[in-house]
Amino acid sequence: MSKTVLVVDDEQDIRDLIAYNLTREGFLVETASNGKEALVKLQEYPTAVVILDIMMPELDGFETCRAIRANPATANVPVIFLTARSAEVDQIVSLELGADDYVQKPVSPRVIVARVKSLLRRLERADQPQPAGLQEQIVSPGVKIDRAAYKVFINEKETFFPRKEFELLYFLAAHPGRIYKREALLDEVWGRDTFVVERTVDVHIFKVREKLGPYGSRIETVKGVGYRYVID
Repeated sequence: MSKTVLVVDDEQDIRDLIAYNLTREGFLVETASNGKEALVKLQEYPTAVVILDIMMPELDGFETCRAIRANPATANVPVIFLTARSAEVDQIVSLELGADDYVQKPVSPRVIVARVKSLLRRLERADQPQPAGLQEQIVSPGVKIDRAAYKVFINEKETFFPRKEFELLYFLAAHPGRIYKREALLDEVWGRDTFVVERTVDVHIFKVREKLGPYGSRIETVKGVGYRYVID
């Protein structure tokens, strides 16, 4: 079955060019000219990837990404920012909001297609059964992590974790006591072919700790090194 890509940009020529190249590669394509229209289409069409501009009328890319991640129905839809904004702070904000990749304009449409395919391959690998030795469920006092269902239960109550936060928690909890540097966590959770800065790990760790509530202290900061998951 062909996967649907939602292209969101206020410039029609860019939407048309990207849509044309994605269609040639077998993707189904929907387009939107602003964030509000994109959020409506996300409810109407099962979407594999969103390609999102930042500077748009009605609702900019940052607010759109924040809304996508806040809605459990769309929270795990991959987002690639495609924008003319080149400041490092924009890249950091994008990734902290939960974007999966950041591509700066101008860029060849073939590069965009390649980034979409690479992102989908990475997600498909993450969804495959885990190698022997990694648990489908990790259970510790007060916390249950269900890798097969992508669910976390805190004191038997389901707590929603977006994909990246879930994968970060699962990876650390699957290796209790082992210290991981930020660079290693970037490679394991975000992948080596995605631009991500180390601060992104810190922000996601903060969010995971918040959602773990009374068990947030299980993710320890090892000063000058990285993070580890410990069980009380």
